[in-house]
Amino acid sequence: MKAEDLELIRSWCGARSVRRGPVIQTLWSGYGDITRVLLQGCERPSVVVKHVRPPAQTASDRSHQRPPQTASDRSHQRKVRSYQVEAHWYQNYTTGPSCRTPVCLGSTSRGREMMMVLEDLDVAGFDQRKTSVGDREMRVCLRWLAHFHALFLGRNPDGLWPVGTYWHLETRPDELEAMDHPELRAAAADIDRTLSNCRFQTIVHGDAKLANFCFSCSGEEVAAVDFQYVGGGCGMKDVAYFLGSCMEERECEEKVPVLLDYYFTELRRAVGREEGREEGREEGREEVPAVDTVALEAEWRQMFAFSWTDFHRFLLGWSPGHWKIHGYSRRLTEEVLKQLQQEAHRRGPEAAAAGGPQRRS
Repeated sequence: MKAEDLELIRSWCGARSVRRGPVIQTLWSGYGDITRVLLQGCERPSVVVKHVRPPAQTASDRSHQRPPQTASDRSHQRKVRSYQVEAHWYQNYTTGPSCRTPVCLGSTSRGREMMMVLEDLDVAGFDQRKTSVGDREMRVCLRWLAHFHALFLGRNPDGLWPVGTYWHLETRPDELEAMDHPELRAAAADIDRTLSNCRFQTIVHGDAKLANFCFSCSGEEVAAVDFQYVGGGCGMKDVAYFLGSCMEERECEEKVPVLLDYYFTELRRAVGREEGREEGREEGREEVPAVDTVALEAEWRQMFAFSWTDFHRFLLGWSPGHWKIHGYSRRLTEEVLKQLQQEAHRRGPEAAAAGGPQRRS
């Protein structure tokens, strides 16, 4: 971190002096680091700085006349775009106490580098990180997700990924080609269309794994970080991915139904609260139609298996020996493939031969 970076941080925070503290972690593939910066002479004792410094340019960076040609080029461009999206998120979107995120104190870019200065969640009381959790902690995170999805229900993901999540099919052609599951490869586009054509869309976190939740000391509250892949989508993408990050096969079989019930209870409560806020705002605002929570829950419950299978498709191509590839994932995948085939047969032999349903209205 250069002297001018520290001076910029000092001015944004209104501090008398600043000092670089310890590196919290390095970014994926050596794209920079996350560092704690210590402050004096202001209300904050510290901030967290995400400093993005991509490695040397790839061929696709040097030639803007063509799309990326190699897996390495595509990976590089995806990562660079993800940090641009994250900076836009922190600068232009806000949440609230029910789905807490760090406050952005400033963001800047200079050439290939980007820097985001964020509230230190440890100081704010969210100083616990967990590598394993029980039902209680999972419910706290599901409550965060429910309120996050309710807050952004029906909102366009302006400036974010049009379709959120880091495993979105369009951004992962290499993993699709590498997977050794011909039936799922053939159905991948239909699964993606089914999710994208949901009536109820929201903004999804896009990487809602356990490691991206910061717990309070009591364990009753969480805040979330890492918004590189935030964007539009069905809320079940976050829920399926989160549960898969917490539980192995046997636990999934036993606990997913009850945890899904809890998520939808919280989602209904959160949607009602957001509608109450809309009604309480000043007159003259455009009227927002009430959300049909019965239809919302029915649709998203059906999309749970599709969302799980969508991520399973990515894993099979990216890391075929991954611990998340287990019997529960395979069972849901087979259910989804069977449902797609049944829908295709109902529409006639030509659709069945094509391998699945067409775009829904």
